[in-house]
Amino acid sequence: MQNQWDVQLSFDEDGVHTVCEASLIGARAPGLRGHGESTRSVDDRPLARIGEELAAARALEDLSHRLRAQADGEIADEGHRPGYLIY
Repeated sequence: MQNQWDVQLSFDEDGVHTVCEASLIGARAPGLRGHGESTRSVDDRPLARIGEELAAARALEDLSHRLRAQADGEIADEGHRPGYLIY
């Protein structure tokens, strides 16, 4: 069986704040999203790329934690299912 998930990063910026949403995309992807933000310091040069990199890293980290929590929950659920006899 082959399966493929893609990660889509969407950004919203206002020159000071950058917000990133990371989404898992695919036919069998779990449909999770992660959120990340960054804020430019007044002393920093206005480089949108750096804000995007930080916000993306934080969104991917959040997505990773959500994915792990979902997998951990599903593993725990498997342990609580009743056993069935196979005749």
